[in-house]
Amino acid sequence: MPVPSKERVVELLSDLIDAHGFDLEDVTVVAAGKHSAVRIMVDREQGIDLDTLPSLSREISDVFDGVSDFGEAPYTLEVTTPGIDRPLTLERHWRRARGRAVRIELADEKFDGRIGALDSGVVTVVTKTKGVLSTRRVALTDVVKAVVQVEFSRPKSEEMELAGGVVDGRPAPADAENTVNVEEPEEGSDK
Repeated sequence: MPVPSKERVVELLSDLIDAHGFDLEDVTVVAAGKHSAVRIMVDREQGIDLDTLPSLSREISDVFDGVSDFGEAPYTLEVTTPGIDRPLTLERHWRRARGRAVRIELADEKFDGRIGALDSGVVTVVTKTKGVLSTRRVALTDVVKAVVQVEFSRPKSEEMELAGGVVDGRPAPADAENTVNVEEPEEGSDK
């Protein structure tokens, strides 16, 4: 077997990733002939700087080198963060995306907005209708699909204020001087 299963990779890495304060968002294992690929997707509350991933990648590589699951077959290891197109499926995804533009699909409608505060499974979303900003509360259980949107224009400061700003350490949408950073309380219940 050239590479272990997804489940085995998760088993091998869970403790290491947790110890560094990351969430293991996804694991992809692709067996491709003699050369395989293992993709590890991680994220954390305070965001990830460019120096963090190479260090984590080296530690993951050391874990893989220390087990016989890979045999002698070559493989490519990729340690990455979630892309902009990852659906928001867990409370922590919504919390980390505060201040970002989002497209939300409910059972009977689709709309665009800006992610605001999350409270007990309900997110406040800033919407704009005919140039007028307002907020609406959406239960996460009602969301069929939600994806952060790429922004090409700068958000207005009033819109960012209604959204409650951007969680400290996360990237600002487009205009850092118009954003407010907020600190989130520690939570560990939605991993």
